[in-house]
Amino acid sequence: MTAMTQTLYTMDTQTGRIAPVVDAAEVKSWDDDFVMGTYVRQPGVFVRGEGARIWDDSGKEYLDFLGGIAVNGVGHCHPRVVKALQDQAATLMHMSNLFLTAPQAALAKKLIEISDMERVFFCNSGAEANEAAIKIARKNGKVGGSETKFQIVTAHRSFHGRTMATVTATAQPKYQAPFAPMVPGFNYVPLNDIDALTAAVSDDTCAVLLEPIQGEGGVYAADQAYLEKARELCDKHGALLIFDEVQTGMGRTGKWWAYENYGVVPDIMTLAKSLGGGVPIGACLARGAAATTLVPGDHGSTFAGGPLMTAAALATIEAIEEEHLMANAHAMGAYIKHRLEEPRFAGKIEEIRGMGLILGVELAEPNARKVLTAAFDRGLIVNAVGDRTIRLLPPLIITREDVDKAVDILAEVI
Repeated sequence: MTAMTQTLYTMDTQTGRIAPVVDAAEVKSWDDDFVMGTYVRQPGVFVRGEGARIWDDSGKEYLDFLGGIAVNGVGHCHPRVVKALQDQAATLMHMSNLFLTAPQAALAKKLIEISDMERVFFCNSGAEANEAAIKIARKNGKVGGSETKFQIVTAHRSFHGRTMATVTATAQPKYQAPFAPMVPGFNYVPLNDIDALTAAVSDDTCAVLLEPIQGEGGVYAADQAYLEKARELCDKHGALLIFDEVQTGMGRTGKWWAYENYGVVPDIMTLAKSLGGGVPIGACLARGAAATTLVPGDHGSTFAGGPLMTAAALATIEAIEEEHLMANAHAMGAYIKHRLEEPRFAGKIEEIRGMGLILGVELAEPNARKVLTAAFDRGLIVNAVGDRTIRLLPPLIITREDVDKAVDILAEVI
């Protein structure tokens, strides 16, 4: 090991494993001095994860009901994913997309088999997946020679990423204001307002981009009638229907994709977060004309779909299938709702929104961030999205015992 890595890791003589050695004060000093201040961090330095739990430098255990913001869908360091990464890292870590690799092709085949899509473009994040979807929609709108068919409709409270195009698609001024002016051609409508959607979509619309369940916006689900109307309007006006399933995909709602709960199939679906089991990978899947819109030279990415990440994604899908984690997501989501509806929460919780293991807990008082901090102090990691909403995104492997512990902590702090 190099001098730097020796300050971070050492060999555990009892287990024979490399173990983290952390001076938390030094790590915080490095972070303060050398990392751009784009995050508000919780105290402590995390050094290890396993399943639904993580440990900090002091050895304190935390129950993770945020899951890396829906990234650790099969838990921390799932053995299948770890093994796939180890084997692939020892074989071939990176190749340019100018060449074929087996894990990428195999993952593409598998994703098409478990969805209604026909082709996939790999990338590195959810924002990049949505960027690809936007580019497909814009190019597709030019078919037939139209110069005005470039408008994209998205919903208020949405979140689609932080690139310039995707932050423009994100209809939340707090994310947009520092970087104005935004990319032209985006229109915003309230989620589930059918009249507003109907008025916004025209022959100049190239796409409607929606989250079936808004995550960052507060865990608000689209209505059945709203998504059906979006499909109808896109068909009528020759626009593409895009579903951002970056947070809702990969079994989180109890099905592979949230759109399956509605029976409304999009033309494009975007993925990331849980897809890689903890490593960065995104995907833009498409069907019909959208699947063949991009041609060589239109789009690309240096690292996208590399063998290391695609091997991890294949192992993640295998874990979800063979360990029946979608059924568990459905059951545990219902159990969380049941426990949070107990009399002790009366007058303290106003609403529980969401589906499967993407849940928003609406508090009666605007103290979500205080609840987050108090829960963290007691060893439970959750997330606040807004002043009143606690977001729960636990891994699909959680058990009834995990839920019971989390609910008891929430009861203490709420």
